[in-house]
Amino acid sequence: MSDRFADAAGFCDLLDRAAEALRANPQRRGATVHLPRRGTLVVTGDLHDNPLQLTRILALAALDRSTDRHVILQELIHGDRLVNGVDLSHRMIGRAADLVLRHPGQVHPLLANHELAQMRGDAVSKGGGDNVAMFDDGLDWVFGDAAGEVAESIGRFVLAMPLAVRTENGILCTHSLPAPQWMSRFDPAVLDRDLVAADYASPWGQAYMVVWGRGHEPKQVASLQEAWGVRLCCVGHGYAETGAEAVCPGLLMLNSDHERGAAWRADLASEPPTAEEAAMEAIPLAAAAALAEAAAEDRRSERGEG
Repeated sequence: MSDRFADAAGFCDLLDRAAEALRANPQRRGATVHLPRRGTLVVTGDLHDNPLQLTRILALAALDRSTDRHVILQELIHGDRLVNGVDLSHRMIGRAADLVLRHPGQVHPLLANHELAQMRGDAVSKGGGDNVAMFDDGLDWVFGDAAGEVAESIGRFVLAMPLAVRTENGILCTHSLPAPQWMSRFDPAVLDRDLVAADYASPWGQAYMVVWGRGHEPKQVASLQEAWGVRLCCVGHGYAETGAEAVCPGLLMLNSDHERGAAWRADLASEPPTAEEAAMEAIPLAAAAALAEAAAEDRRSERGEG
């Protein structure tokens, strides 16, 4: 392997520096990153090792234009693009870590269930075999005897990921929400404190419930919105045929890994829209590069260039 994420020592150093940057983010309090009422936030859904969609997301986010531009990344690993039958999506972890360091405080990789499963060694499948085992096989193939060391660095990076991003204007982004039947065991205050080992454990760890929950109901979502003081919750962890779906009032689900994947660009200075309005505002990632180029052309014209 000759790619830049094939050197064990360099890869581990990258991940450890990025993990430290996530923990040291001055906008972070407890398990949550808090964003002020200015700039924009590109909210994405599950990525699952789709480098083309990541390129489109970054074109849409245009992080270089301002430090008040932010992007959510989630569910980075375990795609269906295998090489010789193994999963090399550790490279997507590397790309995310590199972005965290190149754009301090702007790139927010959220804790998601596939990263948690990989860190814990819990078998998980998207229908094509045990993704955790195939990921481990990929580490063995690329890093050989150093695979264990790399896996530990990946685990430290995962443990450094925030559980949520919350905006001053009332948007909360998490990978998912607890299932309705788990609510009697769930403490919404988990977002306000540092996570401990028990929070990641199955089945009743507080972070575990956040990233694995499904089947959300309007009354349950409304109760969480009230507890957190937010108007709109944004999640991944599901399939949306058109890339964005209003699951119920106040809950927007985004899906970014397939050809109709989408992202939503939130204006952090304005009051958030309803979930239905946000779903309609979502931008197909297939169009993101063209939109970014059109915006760049407008800026060049304003400057009187070319």
